[in-house]
Amino acid sequence: MSEPLFRPPPPGTQPDYKCAAYGSTAKRAPDMPLVRLPLTETERRGPLFPPSHYPLITDMSKTEGREALGERIIVSGTVRGEDGRPVAQTMIELWQANAAGRYHHDHDDHDAPLDSGFRGEGRVFTDDDGRYRFVTIKPGAYPWKNHKNAWRPNHIHFSLFGHAYASRLITQMYFPGDPLLDVDPIYQAIPDEAARRRLVAELDLELTQPEWALGYRFDIVLRGPGGTPFERHGEVA
Repeated sequence: MSEPLFRPPPPGTQPDYKCAAYGSTAKRAPDMPLVRLPLTETERRGPLFPPSHYPLITDMSKTEGREALGERIIVSGTVRGEDGRPVAQTMIELWQANAAGRYHHDHDDHDAPLDSGFRGEGRVFTDDDGRYRFVTIKPGAYPWKNHKNAWRPNHIHFSLFGHAYASRLITQMYFPGDPLLDVDPIYQAIPDEAARRRLVAELDLELTQPEWALGYRFDIVLRGPGGTPFERHGEVA
């Protein structure tokens, strides 16, 4: 008998499609069993994401020479497979709210102020050792109408692309000590506590630049028993 291509994640370490506390999943979650469709050659082999075609945006803390408002931070980490090997030259796209908790997006009607020095979007590639690094502003919390007094914890969205669109994975990075984590239905949708903690970055004083920016380390494991939890269907909030 041949070995499986990879070991599935242990039960409880990835979020379910439907979570009672996360209200919008009631309409988004499938009611029928999923049907596996065969991938086409285009889906298996392309498109590629070379840095020459996708410009880097490694410093999100300023836009067209304007400095963003808020606390500047540095985020770095490694992307690895389940066998521990680094994943090189993978594209990571990033998006987040500004320091006041508002996205630079037409659909965000939160009355927090926009920031002309911050667009909240970035793009980096891992190096040959699977490492990535970017500079940004620590995002603020914001209301999201899941229930009467719902606020999202501070977080940054990560979208990781493999060799094709079909291998895209999306997750969120949270910050240590955030009291909103205990009451956030999205974070708590992952039953396993150890798996949830893998979404929380670590303060890294070696990465920190004195008198300029705090550093946070966020390592990502793509799959397997120690895999980072990823969002279903790319749903984000």
